[in-house]
This record gives sequence, C-alpha cells and structure tokens, in this order.
Amino acid sequence: MPRYKPVNLQQDAFVAICFDKQILPGTFEYALHHLMERTVDLSAFDAQYANDDLGARAYHPKVLLKIVLFAYARGLIGSRRIERACRENVQFMALSGEATPDHSTLAAFISRSPEAIQSVFREVLLVCDAAGLIGREHFAIDGVKLPSNASKDLSGRIDELQAKVKKLDRAIERMLKAHHLEDAKDAQGDLESHAAQQIDKIERQSRKIKAFLK
Repeated sequence: MPRYKPVNLQQDAFVAICFDKQILPGTFEYALHHLMERTVDLSAFDAQYANDDLGARAYHPKVLLKIVLFAYARGLIGSRRIERACRENVQFMALSGEATPDHSTLAAFISRSPEAIQSVFREVLLVCDAAGLIGREHFAIDGVKLPSNASKDLSGRIDELQAKVKKLDRAIERMLKAHHLEDAKDAQGDLESHAAQQIDKIERQSRKIKAFLK
C-alpha cells in the first residue's frame, strides 16, 4: 500500500493575506469589483441615506452590491448566509474590504432598493457575460436560468439585445425573490444545511459518473 502525507482540512491557521491578491484577473469577481468601483453609476442609492451630518456611517452600496451579487453567483441565497460568508470566506472579505454587514443590514438593503439593484445587476451581468466570465458553475440557483451568448447578441440587432435584457431581468427578479423568501425563514444553520445539500448532490453525481465509466 502506498503511503501519503496526511492532510488536515479541519485545522485553523493564521495566515497573512493580501486581499487584492485574492481577486484574480480574468474572473467574474475581478470584473464585478472593477465595474462597481469604477464604472457603474450608483448615484440612485444616495437618496436613500440621510446621515450627512448625524447618524452612523452606512456601508457603501457598492460593498453590499458586490457581496450580494457574488453570493448569487456562488449559488448562495439569504442574508444570514451572506453575512457568514463575509466573516469566513476570503473572497468575500476581499470584495468587501473586510466589511462585515450583518444580516439585518443586508435584508433591509435588498428590500429597500429592488429597482436600483436590478438595474445595476443587469449592467454588470451583461458586461460579464459578453466578456465570457459567467460559466456553468455560476448562479446555481433553483429556477434561475441566465440567458447565454450575450456577446453574440451585443453584436447583433437591437431587438436581440432587448430580448436579452428582458430575460436577464426575469432571472434577477427570481434571485431577489428567492433572497426575500430565504430571509423570511430566518433559519439558523443555513450555511451548514446548504453545504450538506451540495455535498449530497456532488456525491450523487460522482456515483453516476463512476457507474457510467465502469
């Protein structure tokens, strides 16, 4: 029998991390970060804040938008799940600049700004899909099917692009609705449950593939 070095995935470690090195060029999250920081107009959100002189500082909308859309891209729905990801997942930390909005803040933001959020997500997804940055592993959310081949539509007629936008809007609406429903459950241990479901799905697919190969 061969002997291998043991690997312990349950251990904790203190590791020096440079957050900007965690967002790699050529990925969906890199484009998402760049668009939110430099390109997308977020002025529609300004009127929702009245803390110019008094009150606590609010999380910038670009931070909340980045982590919410990245969560959706990873099939992660619900404010509690996103809150925990911001505390434990290094890519969420990198995108947010280590901001840790709680689930109440995330839920209120989603409920307060659906139209503005949909507009921003539409723009970002159109650009990312046209750049070929949305793969099959993204947006694995029940009932959500993103339209494909955006780059072809963008080089075609205006009516084709309009059809693409309508399909994308419907997909975004379903994601936001799923987020609302998940928040309404207000369940504990959501991330563990989600992980268990994913492991079960992966193992079932693995058994099928092994049987096929045999």
